[in-house]
Amino acid sequence: MSPGHKRQVALGFVTQGRCSGRQACRYFKIHRSTFRYQAKEPDAWTKHLRAAVKRYSLKHRRWGYPKITKLLQEDGWKVGKRMVQRIRRELDLRVPKRKPKRRRQGLSTGLPTKADHRGHVWTWDFIHDRTVRGGRLKMLTVVDEHTRECHLIHVARRIQAKDVLNQVFRPIELHGAPEYIRSDNGSEFIEQSLQQWLRCAGIRTLYIDPGSPWQNGFIESFHSRLREECLEREQLWTLSEARVVIEDWRIEYNHVRPHRSLKLETPKGFAMVTQGVLCGRPPASLRPRLDNATILDRYLTYNLVPG
Repeated sequence: MSPGHKRQVALGFVTQGRCSGRQACRYFKIHRSTFRYQAKEPDAWTKHLRAAVKRYSLKHRRWGYPKITKLLQEDGWKVGKRMVQRIRRELDLRVPKRKPKRRRQGLSTGLPTKADHRGHVWTWDFIHDRTVRGGRLKMLTVVDEHTRECHLIHVARRIQAKDVLNQVFRPIELHGAPEYIRSDNGSEFIEQSLQQWLRCAGIRTLYIDPGSPWQNGFIESFHSRLREECLEREQLWTLSEARVVIEDWRIEYNHVRPHRSLKLETPKGFAMVTQGVLCGRPPASLRPRLDNATILDRYLTYNLVPG
């Protein structure tokens, strides 16, 4: 029991006339000055700060105090992490601790290729959910493993191999083709026409071992953030509403949400900082086989229209 809590209980006993203040202090083992202490009213600056901390904490319930501090500092508040942590504790806004997961035992298989620059390794996978009315939602997500940027979240009732190719063309057209793309052995990712198109586009595939999701940890971590910060907080009634809400969250994830592994930079901010770093693939003018026009020609070869 904290001294403040002891003081409240002792004050209650004295107010009810059950004992004197001296006896209450002796029984609860608190100093008499602590018993007589009157808390000071916070000044205007502290009030505004507490309101800002509460507002951001309620908006981002799964974010800890370092990320809330980052947002406050971007808004111009001259405040440190410890003060924000103390205020969140006083307001009872702490994020509950997660239950420790049972760790896999044995020798780790490791990753075949680790991304060391933007566009080096992309990863993609599916995540499932349902609307309030019970309608099925299937989402295709594409993430850059180096910058943690989410290039795509496509939401539909069902997604087949043809739809995967239709959608992956969109981020390739915007950001260029990656050198590798990592996935599990789902039927949509091992379909022959998709593999042939990726081979023609110069994109090498990395398939993880069956039953080994830890080998694709970047996309699994992203899915846990998507589920905690969006899917479990929103009531999605229709497919159209789900597409709008999830796309808004994707933009916030890329441009607003600080990322701990990026030293509290946002994925877009980190990508801009590392933009000048030499990339493993030359620009489009020096690699005509990967120009958008060439990729588009090979894309249309399979009689698929970009969606």
